[in-house]
Amino acid sequence: MNCKINRNAAKVLKEWLESDGVEGKMVRVFVTEMHGNHAHYDIMLDEPTEHDEIVKTDKGIDVLLDSREEFLDGVWVQYFYVPEEGFAISNSSKGHPPHHHH
Repeated sequence: MNCKINRNAAKVLKEWLESDGVEGKMVRVFVTEMHGNHAHYDIMLDEPTEHDEIVKTDKGIDVLLDSREEFLDGVWVQYFYVPEEGFAISNSSKGHPPHHHH
C-alpha cells in the first residue's frame, strides 16, 4: 500500500504525535463513507490492529492503513492553511476528488 503526505501535513502530524498522552499511537487514515465508486476519508491517532499495514512516507511519518480497504491504497494527505485551514485527503489513483477534514 502507498500513502503520500505533503510538508504541511507532516508538520501538523508531527505536532500531534509529540502531544502528551499519545504514546504508542500512530497516524491512521481511514474511510468514513463509501459512495459507489468513491470514498470519503478521515484521519486520527490510533494504535495498530491485526489488519493494518504500516506505511512509511518520505516525510518520516508512518501511517496506518487497513490492508482490507482497497480505497486506502494510494491515498494522499495534504494540509492547507488557505482558503480554510485543514486536511484534504484524496486518492487520485481511484479518481477521487479531495475530501476536506477540518
